Amino acid sequence: MDILEVRHVKKNYGVKKGEVITEALKDVSFSVKPKEFVAIMGESGSGKSTLLNIVSTLDAPTFGEVKIANEKIKDIPNSKLALFRRKKLGFVFQDFNLLNSFNNKDNILLPLVLSGEKLAVLNQRLAKVVDLLNIQEIVNKYPYQISGGQKQKVAIARAIITNPEIIFADEPTGSLDSNSSNKIMELFTTLNQKGQTIMMVTHSSKAAAYANRVLFIKDGIIYHEIYRGQETNDSFNQRIIKSLSILEKGVDDYEK
Repeated sequence: MDILEVRHVKKNYGVKKGEVITEALKDVSFSVKPKEFVAIMGESGSGKSTLLNIVSTLDAPTFGEVKIANEKIKDIPNSKLALFRRKKLGFVFQDFNLLNSFNNKDNILLPLVLSGEKLAVLNQRLAKVVDLLNIQEIVNKYPYQISGGQKQKVAIARAIITNPEIIFADEPTGSLDSNSSNKIMELFTTLNQKGQTIMMVTHSSKAAAYANRVLFIKDGIIYHEIYRGQETNDSFNQRIIKSLSILEKGVDDYEK
C-alpha cells in the first residue's frame, strides 16, 4: 500500500470573480511507497513548493485528492487537521523554524507536549532521537548558540520524535554550507535506511542525489522522474543535472 497518493491534483489562484486565474498545478498524479526517499526538483515558479504544501496538508488543492496512510485529507475536519499533522507528519524547513525562547530540548519536545504525552514518553523519545542524531552536546543550549547545521539537526529531531508516517523537507540544506549540507543529507539517508519515508523539495542536484527517486516538475506538471537504483551519488547527480538541463530547454526536447 502506498503511504502517499496524489491523484489529479490541481491548484488555481485567483478563483474569485474578476480575478485572473493562475494555474500553479495543472494535473499532478503520483504515489510514494513506505520507506521511499523522494526528491522534487524544478525551476522557481514551477509549482514544487505549492505541491509540497498541498501533500503536506498545509494547503488544499482546488481539484483532486491527496491520501496519506490511506486517509483522505479532504475528509479530515479542519478542527482535527493540526492534530493529524502533529501525529502523522514531520516537517523540516530551510530556516529551521526553531523558537529562540526555548532551548533545543524544549524545541524537540514541542510536538509531544502539544499532543499531551506523558513525561515518561517525552523522556524516552528524547533520549532516542538525541542518541540517533548525536546531539548530546547541544540539547540544553538555545538555537542562537549553535551553528546552522546543528539547528537543522535539532529541527530533524523535532520532526522525527513523533515517529511520523512521512517527513516533508522544504530546501533543508538551502541555508547551509556544503559541509553541513553533506552531513544533513547523510543523516536523511540514515533515517531512510531505518525505514523513514521522506519527501524533499530541493534546488540542489547534489542533495537530490541522496534520494531514491527524483520527480521533475515544470509549469505545474510532473514531466519526468528518474530512479537511483544501485548508482553512486556522483553518478546519479550527473543524471539529475542532465534532466535539469533538459527541463530548462523544454519538455519536447526530452522526447527527442
